[in-house]
Order: sequence, then structure tokens, then C-alpha cells
Amino acid sequence: MIDFKNSKYFKLKQTDNEDGIKLVQPLLIDGEEVLYTYKGIRDCVIFTNKRVISANLQGVTGKKCDFTSLPYSKITTFSVETSGVFDFDSELQLWFSGVGIVTFEFTGRSNITHIGKIIASYAL
Repeated sequence: MIDFKNSKYFKLKQTDNEDGIKLVQPLLIDGEEVLYTYKGIRDCVIFTNKRVISANLQGVTGKKCDFTSLPYSKITTFSVETSGVFDFDSELQLWFSGVGIVTFEFTGRSNITHIGKIIASYAL
């Protein structure tokens, strides 16, 4: 499992959902759909209609991958920080029972308020 407690996660930029679907297709359950795919340097975060899946690609080739599943049903609190005039990045913090705080930083062009709305619709 990815150690979310040691540091903030990487800056994420929205990418094509096809990349996310290819990566997590074997993990998806019946009725689960990929809504958004965000990518860091190599790693990515996929928001589905059931959970957040964090994919940590490992090794030189990136064929080895650690998937961490964070179900919306386990979110106790969440926080959305939009970008500002001089601060171009936005941030999403999720508090999961049993895990603690998970922080994702996004580039300023990400629609963080829409992500927050999606999380609210599934977590509340």
C-alpha cells in the first residue's frame, strides 16, 4: 500500500480516461465506471463511481504496479482547496477511517470543485 502518511502526494494533471481504464480494468467491479484519470510523473489516480484508485508504477519498465483502493464509503471528512491568483495548485484532502489523511495536489487547471462534488455525491 502506498504510504500516504509520510508526505503529500504528487501534483496531478488530468489525462485521457482511456489510460486509466486500461490500467485498472482488471480491478473494476460490475457497474464501476472510470470518471476521471489524473496523472503525476508516472503514477496516477483514478476516480471511479465507487472509489479512488491510486496506481504507483514501480521498477524501470513500470510493469510492476501497486494499486491502493480508497472506497468513498470510508471517507469521514474531505476538504477541497481551489487555486488562487498566486497559488496555481489546488488540493484535495480525504480522511479515511483506518487510513488517516490522504492528500492529492492538482495542477491549477484541474476542476477541483467538480471532483469535490462527485466525492460528496458518493460519500454523503
